[in-house]
Amino acid sequence: MSGTWINLILDILICLSLLIGTFFIISGSIGILRFPDVYTRLHAATKSATLGVSGIMIGAFLFLYVEHDIVSGKLLLGILFVLLTAPVSGHMIGRAAYRSGVPLWEDSIKDEYAKEVEAEKKQS
Repeated sequence: MSGTWINLILDILICLSLLIGTFFIISGSIGILRFPDVYTRLHAATKSATLGVSGIMIGAFLFLYVEHDIVSGKLLLGILFVLLTAPVSGHMIGRAAYRSGVPLWEDSIKDEYAKEVEAEKKQS
């Protein structure tokens, strides 16, 4: 009897991780379409891709482990790779966009990065 409860709980966890991953991917896609400038769009794309893809990979890993007794090292490495590289690449793309002169949204209140760029120009 306890095996059925454990399987039910694991199936619910698999479904939840897949649904959460799908939610983040869909909300990130909507954010890319709705946000006004490259920086906010980049934020939506990076955060949603990281959480969405990781959620789906965690669901796939749990499914393979529970249903087929397979521990997929490739999925674990994929999760780790996405969690490490997506935020870094988003940061570097945003930094490159700012330094190449892509304007902020006209309703932006603060531009705190301008001070840092000016300080770096003075030092060099």
